[in-house]
Amino acid sequence: MLLLFAEALGAAPRQVDAYRWEGVERIVAIGDIHGDYDAYIGVLQAAGIVDARGRWKAGATHLVQTGDIPDRGPDTRRIIEHMAALGKQARKRGGRVHNLMGNHEAMNVYGDLRYAVPGEFAAYADQRSAERRERYYAAAMADLKARDPQRFAALPADFRAQWDEAHPLGWIEHRMAWDPRFDATGPMFRWVMDAEVSIQLNDTIFVHGGISHAYCGNSLESLTTMAHAQLREGDDGKLGILTDSAGPLWYRGLAGVAPAARRDTVEAILERHRARRIVIGHTVSESVVWPRLDARVIQIDTGMSRAYGGQPGWLEIADGELSAGYRGGHVPLPADDAGRLAYLDAVIALQPANAALTERRAALAAGALDAAQAQADAAAADPAAICGTSR
Repeated sequence: MLLLFAEALGAAPRQVDAYRWEGVERIVAIGDIHGDYDAYIGVLQAAGIVDARGRWKAGATHLVQTGDIPDRGPDTRRIIEHMAALGKQARKRGGRVHNLMGNHEAMNVYGDLRYAVPGEFAAYADQRSAERRERYYAAAMADLKARDPQRFAALPADFRAQWDEAHPLGWIEHRMAWDPRFDATGPMFRWVMDAEVSIQLNDTIFVHGGISHAYCGNSLESLTTMAHAQLREGDDGKLGILTDSAGPLWYRGLAGVAPAARRDTVEAILERHRARRIVIGHTVSESVVWPRLDARVIQIDTGMSRAYGGQPGWLEIADGELSAGYRGGHVPLPADDAGRLAYLDAVIALQPANAALTERRAALAAGALDAAQAQADAAAADPAAICGTSR
């Protein structure tokens, strides 16, 4: 009631705490970027967030990026540095930029670089990179020789070539920027430590992967507190919330991936936070901002990165009305699942050559798109499976 009264008066947005805002008139949310700067800037320009020079032009708008800026593309450093500057510009104009932690931000901190492409390391290379790499190699070999002389003596003749391939120029500097074991003041580590796992703007929760029954009882603050604590400790084999498949960085049940989240679990989460919907990234929804469970869950990872087909899309919430933005225009989101076919037809009209959309329509019409959801809702469940205790 207080929120509605404030909005009626045109009051400025109010920050309730570090994780909740009220009275935000316009919200734009974008999903996974995965190292594609051109796609990122293109979406911000199309959504009216930045001008042709990439500077903030959206006034009091709140921009939410739901995580997974790194990996699969080469531009992570450039994107984060631009977004940091954009956040300062937004504040001067009454707006905000909210960056959430995704599983790939966490992976880069604790050293899981399986999805990092060569350009990510090259972005950090400088004139002294070869020298730094030599010193690091020498120190690593001296340590190995002291700890395990037999293993050191058994290294293959081509070991150095293999090692150099695994540690390209810029790798050391990349780790100094991200990994607190290399440098606790690294700029990318500090960036991730400034990011929340989940926030709530008005009646909408934003999180990268999702909130499962296992974390249903947790406050939004506790999710971030646990994640930050694990990031400080590093990869000690007990990464907890950072790698938990039911945790907020990895969970896919809200996206309908089996085992899908039960409808009553989603209702319990929303009631717990006095929210109306949850917005998630992480699980690619093939070119479309996709509402589920009567718009209680909205997927916004459309696959904007070239690694996923380069399909831009964003969610906009303005004066309580929800719409999806695409290259060809805006389409209002349906209020319930019954309206999704008509919504999808409107999106297809904007992108008639997009085969993924026509395939999604066929799957929706056949009931295949929600099969895992129907199975989850039909199964019997004890109370802990609906909303367990907090972790």
